Amino acid sequence: MKEKIAFTVTRYGENINGGAELHCRMLAERLADRYDVEVLTTCVTNYVTGECGFEEGTSTLNGVTVRRFPVRAYDKSAEKKWQSGTRSVRRVRRMLYRLGWLKYLAAKHPVCEWGLDADVNALKCSVFYSPEMISYIETHKSGYKAVISITATYAPFYFTAMAAGEKMIGIPTLHPERAAFRPYLTQSFTRIACLGFNTRAEMTLAENIFGRKNISGKIISTGIEDTAPADWNEVKRKYALPDKYAVFIGRIEKGKAGKLIGYYKKYVSEHPDAPKLVMVGGIVREVGRHKDIIYTGFVSDSEKRSILQHALLLINPSKYESLSLVLLEALRDNIPVLVNGRCNVLKEHCILSGGAVRYYTGYRDFRREFGTVTADCNVRENMIAAGKKYYEENYSWNVILPRLYGAIDNI
Repeated sequence: MKEKIAFTVTRYGENINGGAELHCRMLAERLADRYDVEVLTTCVTNYVTGECGFEEGTSTLNGVTVRRFPVRAYDKSAEKKWQSGTRSVRRVRRMLYRLGWLKYLAAKHPVCEWGLDADVNALKCSVFYSPEMISYIETHKSGYKAVISITATYAPFYFTAMAAGEKMIGIPTLHPERAAFRPYLTQSFTRIACLGFNTRAEMTLAENIFGRKNISGKIISTGIEDTAPADWNEVKRKYALPDKYAVFIGRIEKGKAGKLIGYYKKYVSEHPDAPKLVMVGGIVREVGRHKDIIYTGFVSDSEKRSILQHALLLINPSKYESLSLVLLEALRDNIPVLVNGRCNVLKEHCILSGGAVRYYTGYRDFRREFGTVTADCNVRENMIAAGKKYYEENYSWNVILPRLYGAIDNI
């Protein structure tokens, strides 16, 4: 009889667009061969408005039992009111982190009590707060060998830690953003049996915020899906794609797209014959339009892979990543990658990959690297060879799964 494990995550489903959500689904489906896997999640589909597009109840998806719970009505004004009570502590903690002092403070005072009550109340007003899910975890935790929760900066992660921290493997997908310095994280991180990080840079970030001795962590990471690509001619026609283009894949919003649109507009004004820029993903907030930028909107996984495979270059301009699944997909499919060097995780890929990934920190860097990679075949060939090796040695599933099995066995 298989041992039972559970995942807790904000949203779950094949048509959910998000790196953490895909991360959860890939792990859950691969562990289903070895364990009886359940996913505890909400009915929410839109993480901005809190709209619920899923029905409450239990279903099965690709061999995984999915239990969906209702959420409390999203109260944005109340959430902001409670968060305002933590603004000062977040600013102070972030300043101490930048000075390199926060880890020493955390060593003496692991849990930050300043602003903690207000912070927890803000979580209870947030998009993904589900008292029913929390109650279910408290009642049924004894039936699970381990509970794996993904993404630290949302309510399910915190309340899973409070209800079942002794059985929890937390995959925080932590970024050096303001949310990482909220007081409630100091309480949850110090209760979790094992923290599974995606990269060494992410683990170092956590140690510098919460104190090395206060967290039990290891590198687990994840692999990627091997979806068959859609027919290229059909995809090219459907989205009116050019022969030569660079591609961005992800949620189209400021936090993910960064300064890419502005940089590209400036570049193409200086180099009118430059490859087009194709932006794949849902537009969360309105962005600038340009005749040389093509927006596909949401595409299927098979269409996404086809678009990626025919690109000259993948660009990830985000400052906030804990891994970057699309970067791994590009390396697997022999596509060079250009990233924002102000993200430590992405810059670490540049350093460790032997040149498969290049970075920029400003427009001058962007102009040089974009021009070189899209025009120089020798540079591209060297990047492709290094990328394949880096991916296979570090992110193939036969490397990732034994790490996760070990973490589960040690609970």
